[in-house]
Amino acid sequence: MASIFSPLTIIFFFLLVLWGGEARDPFACDPKNAATSSLPFCKASLAIAERVKDLIGRLTMEEKVGLLVNNAAAVPRLGIKGYEWWSEALHGVSNVGPGTKFGGQFPAATSFPQVITTAASFNASLWEAIGRVASDEARAMYNGGTGGLTYWSPNVNIFRDPRWGRGQETPGEDPILAGKYAGSYVRGLQGSDGKRLKVAASCKHFTAYDLDNWKGVDRFHFNAEVSKQDMEDTFNVPFRMCVKEGKVASVMCSYNQVNGVPTCADPILLNTTLRGLWGLNGYIVSDCDSVGVFYNAQHYTSTPEQAAAAAIQAGLDLDCGPFLAQHTHNAVKKGLLREAHVNGALANTLTVQMRLGMYDGEQPGHPYANLGPKDVCSPSNQDLAHEAARQGIVLLKNKGPSLPLSTRRHRTLAVIGPNSNATVTMIGNYAGIACGYTSPLQGIGKYTKTIHELGCSNVACTDDKQFGRAINAAQQADATVLVMGLDQSIEAETVDRVGLLLPGHQQDLVSKVASASKGPTILVIMSGGPVDITFAKNDPRIQGIFWAGYPGQAGGAAIADILFGTSSPGGKLPMTWYPEGYVEKLAMTNMAMRSKRSKGYPGRTYRFYSGPVVYSFGYGLYYTHFVHTLVSAPKVVSIPVDGHRHNNSSNIANNAVKVTHARCAKLSISLQVDVKNVGSRDATHTLLVFSAPPAGNAQWAPHKQLVAFHKLHLPAKAQDRVRINIHVCKLLSVVDRSGTRRVPMGLHTLHIADIKHTLTLHPHINS
Repeated sequence: MASIFSPLTIIFFFLLVLWGGEARDPFACDPKNAATSSLPFCKASLAIAERVKDLIGRLTMEEKVGLLVNNAAAVPRLGIKGYEWWSEALHGVSNVGPGTKFGGQFPAATSFPQVITTAASFNASLWEAIGRVASDEARAMYNGGTGGLTYWSPNVNIFRDPRWGRGQETPGEDPILAGKYAGSYVRGLQGSDGKRLKVAASCKHFTAYDLDNWKGVDRFHFNAEVSKQDMEDTFNVPFRMCVKEGKVASVMCSYNQVNGVPTCADPILLNTTLRGLWGLNGYIVSDCDSVGVFYNAQHYTSTPEQAAAAAIQAGLDLDCGPFLAQHTHNAVKKGLLREAHVNGALANTLTVQMRLGMYDGEQPGHPYANLGPKDVCSPSNQDLAHEAARQGIVLLKNKGPSLPLSTRRHRTLAVIGPNSNATVTMIGNYAGIACGYTSPLQGIGKYTKTIHELGCSNVACTDDKQFGRAINAAQQADATVLVMGLDQSIEAETVDRVGLLLPGHQQDLVSKVASASKGPTILVIMSGGPVDITFAKNDPRIQGIFWAGYPGQAGGAAIADILFGTSSPGGKLPMTWYPEGYVEKLAMTNMAMRSKRSKGYPGRTYRFYSGPVVYSFGYGLYYTHFVHTLVSAPKVVSIPVDGHRHNNSSNIANNAVKVTHARCAKLSISLQVDVKNVGSRDATHTLLVFSAPPAGNAQWAPHKQLVAFHKLHLPAKAQDRVRINIHVCKLLSVVDRSGTRRVPMGLHTLHIADIKHTLTLHPHINS
């Protein structure tokens, strides 16, 4: 009897034996199923569009609607298994979402620092590397039958308000930083093959989503009133960059309404903007039960069939939740929706599945087919998590300097605080099961002897009953490290803060311990959002302050490395740290970015707020000193403007050229900067470049805008030259009140670390 297995299939099974896994049966197009394997949609040699068209043409209406939801139904007669679309990989493979199951050969996955922490590294190559590892581990779990291939990550919403509980999931408050993060992480997740996908990422939550539950206002009922100006130059920027530069395979629409329309039912946002203007090549998915929310909670439509029709016609392709499976067929029967709309939605989801190889049957030749348990929690993956934590830690204060500590002089450390022995707290939310943990106490214990006291039983710190033991420990030790801050009980999804101070009696504990400490006192803040620690900044008894974010599974080791100087701090804050009084001046529900002095509204983020801060966006100290020299930079740049438009009064209105009227494609400027480490320690430098527009654009422009950043490692006394390219139309433009992006003519100021360079832009009419 002839073997039913091809030589390639035998090789595939051999590879599976090598990594000790069990073969996942093909999702579809099993070569052993003669009834389906020869159908056109199973032929990998055909164009994907042709295969998708063939498959849709074979589906009944009942089968089609069963594929419109996250737990997509099987189609047994066509040899297609059920599929769970919902998996998460915010900072490593997560156990949030039913698509991924930990256990068996995959008990854990590498848990990287929370996004806000890795954003503080300002290191795009690091973000991409984390994405590559996360997708390696995701593919390995898929091969082993315990994971999916569609990951609803990253979160690239703007960290607009410091109280937002989910701000920790984002790359921070700056739209360019968030967009660069989005593109880098997505490229890491999806792989470098433009046609084939390693996994399919999804940028979320589109758009103007940054309120969960604040003073009785929740995300299910919130209508974000956003100006065209703020939409264009703040909220949509990271999504545009995610689609256009990251080539993401999916975008998730959000729960909230924007200007009275649910985002998941807004054809302007989904069809016109995402697909039309930005060219999304992929599918649009709802946040979980968003369609049900805009029907049941927001009462946007009168009937469920109208809601289903509104969502699909607007451009929604997949529903996280049961709503579309329950009501789409009736919407078609009632004439509210054409079957062609359903086919269009399916074309987008099925195309992504085919790009993932899910309709290619057994794939022994697939580049990811041999990934298995050996590739999850590998030593190199865990080393990257450790390095990411080191790069994300930000040094906020170093009086004296007192840091780094010395193992020779500081032979005993008092390690105090509710986060001092934290493990799960370090990985933040949307995390999985970590490969293992190194708490701050454990990390410090590898360098020196420790005396440990919590001081408070948890971060709520509701009483001072344990203060005495903590003070006693500080009196005995050569130095004291206080690890304080927040956790998911204070800031999380569905949990927004009402203030910015340390919870409960934490501040009192810090001050009393610092007063009693025999040696230097170092404060480490573990949090996603900013905390008003003005008291510690101004307290001379607190010699050093670090912000560690939520530093991931190796966070404690990274904190210890920075404390003792094995690694040097190089992180910069990705968000402004405001004083407590700031949040008393504005409601979370006010979406306006720009300040309004007449109404006492202070504005938001470093781009538009000019009041007092605890620490500014981009702030971060080093253990060494860097000197910058501007080697070359243009003084004057001509902006070519289409000649046939030069009589249009709106073309150069208020001395600013519309981006759509300029010839922008190759319009960039190049700077060269020499950076020298003049100190005695090897260190990693984070070079930030900001631009301030010409005076007279106050109603349009931010005070300044991040336009570039670069990461470089410099040994002591070493020097390196950095080349920076700035795309004029993308990065030196501003947005006017009508939402039109323009390039202001006149004198721009570039802030390159401590250097200021002026650059004049002027229009040049091309005939």
